[in-house]
Amino acid sequence: MLISVFAPSLLSLPGRPCGTDSWEATHCPLSCLPGEAALTALPQRTGAPTPHSCSLFSALQGPRYPHLESTALSPGPGQWPPPSLFLFQTLSPQKQAFILEVLSGCLEYRKLLTIVVDAFYMRDGQLCLWSDYNLFQVICYLATFQLEELGFQLFSNIVKSQPADKMHKFLRFFFNPLNLCSWIKDEWSLIYEMAHVKENWTDPLMRWQPEVQELIDQLERVLTNQLPLSKTKAKVTEPKQFNLTVPRPRAIPMPEPVPVVAKPRPVPRATYQSPQEQQVLELTKRRNRLKAEELLLRANLGEMRCAMPRKAPAQGSKKALRLQSPPRICKTLQLLFCRPSDDIPIKLNTAAILREGALYQRQVEKELQRVDKLVDGARDLSEFLEWQRKMQAKDYQEQRTASECRRLQGKLSHEEAVLARQRLLQENKQKADRKKEEQMAELTQQCAARRLQEERSMKELVEQVMEGHRNTQVAQMKLLKRRQQAAFLTPKSRR
Repeated sequence: MLISVFAPSLLSLPGRPCGTDSWEATHCPLSCLPGEAALTALPQRTGAPTPHSCSLFSALQGPRYPHLESTALSPGPGQWPPPSLFLFQTLSPQKQAFILEVLSGCLEYRKLLTIVVDAFYMRDGQLCLWSDYNLFQVICYLATFQLEELGFQLFSNIVKSQPADKMHKFLRFFFNPLNLCSWIKDEWSLIYEMAHVKENWTDPLMRWQPEVQELIDQLERVLTNQLPLSKTKAKVTEPKQFNLTVPRPRAIPMPEPVPVVAKPRPVPRATYQSPQEQQVLELTKRRNRLKAEELLLRANLGEMRCAMPRKAPAQGSKKALRLQSPPRICKTLQLLFCRPSDDIPIKLNTAAILREGALYQRQVEKELQRVDKLVDGARDLSEFLEWQRKMQAKDYQEQRTASECRRLQGKLSHEEAVLARQRLLQENKQKADRKKEEQMAELTQQCAARRLQEERSMKELVEQVMEGHRNTQVAQMKLLKRRQQAAFLTPKSRR
């Protein structure tokens, strides 16, 4: 019973501040207590004891724990000692020594206990609180190292003094033979020798396993018989209606008169029509376009007059020269303008006007260069272009003739193939008809021969039947004569 009272409180003594070094410092307060295995590190972490140390340290200065004189079991400056220390001072020296011995043993075998308790939290104790970590370590230490000295009855009383569900889970996990003889034994063998672990720890635990199993069954029965806590329903607040004065019903307001709106002005027609200025601009553009085309046509007609050779006029023939008509010059290809549709509005800005002017200037320069070449003796390309056009037309006509020839030949070959197929089908049909006629003739002859043979056999059969009838008549006549003769002979013999 002492452990159940003091173990959880004494295990949380402020030996060193939790959360300073590692996970063990946060979840395993046993490592915060001084002991035989942690003496060298404690002075470096906490320093010398302060005047606020409680009287527990004076009780620990016996011959068995002389090393606890210089440990820092005292609270820090400005901290009050926990209430468990005051309760600890009221116990007898024997009980104090037992509690300190358990705590010292937990610190000494901290690694072994940590292996078991960590595995318990990872497997079966996932729903257990981490604040019970020290409690499971103490129970594991008592079961492993103090069970022989305490006796099973005292150990059972200590276990029953704790929450039954926690003890049931931990004891079922720790005393499971599959866990003890497998991974717990292997993990402890990594720290101590395997023979020592098997002889002093695992084998004694296996010997105590039947008794512990009975204790686990008792805890399980306690859990099954324990009534669930009845949840009292909280009293629901019932709202009360405010005692207010009932307002008077509002009067129905009179409807507002509909205002008379003046008749709106109709939308002007010009809104849906293009402005007159734009129409004037479009007409002006068309007129300018027509004028440009007319001027270009005139320039194309008279572009070769400067290169036309003239004969020297004879004296006195000015009138004839005046009446002489100029020779005809082959016309060149005219420039064609792409006339935009009237529906698309065209707006010429400064850049468009400049581009058209530059284009017209390039065309004029090109025509002047061509005229200069003609003056220098170059030849007009119109005849060559006409010859080239005729030759291309001739080649195109020949290609069309050849393709038409090939098409007709292909069609003719197709027709010939169709006719050949029809002829073949006709010949096959004729052969089939002839063969059918031959088979029918053979069948007719066979039927006639079979009919003649049947008639002959019938005639023979009829003759045989008639012959049989005649023979029977003759035999009857003979028999009748014999009987008559016998009848005449019998009276004579009687006489």
